[in-house]
Amino acid sequence: MAAELHVELVAADRSVWSGEATLVVARTTSGDIGVMPGHQPLLGVLESGPVTIRTSDGGTVVAAVHGGFISFADDKLSLLAEIAELSDEIDVQRAERALERAKSDADASAERRADVRLRAVAPR
Repeated sequence: MAAELHVELVAADRSVWSGEATLVVARTTSGDIGVMPGHQPLLGVLESGPVTIRTSDGGTVVAAVHGGFISFADDKLSLLAEIAELSDEIDVQRAERALERAKSDADASAERRADVRLRAVAPR
């Protein structure tokens, strides 16, 4: 059996995803990071961006994450996000409209949120 790490992706309002994985890629304030079983313990600040989880059964879970923290120790990874949604929960047309609205309103933070949502859907 391949080495695994236990992943918990939690938003402020709900548990988003939990399970076993072989790799998690997330964006932190220090740059993108990949975490695999046996990684050194870490604590970091999440930037807005897609989080990609390679599940133990060979699948891929992608989530749009907006801020929060990442913590890893003893093959347990916690992603504690302010806002997080799985790619299959994202309404693409709604996200595209939000992006256009944010651009016309010159709202940089809303534009970033909409862009992250669309990038989370793109890999599907």
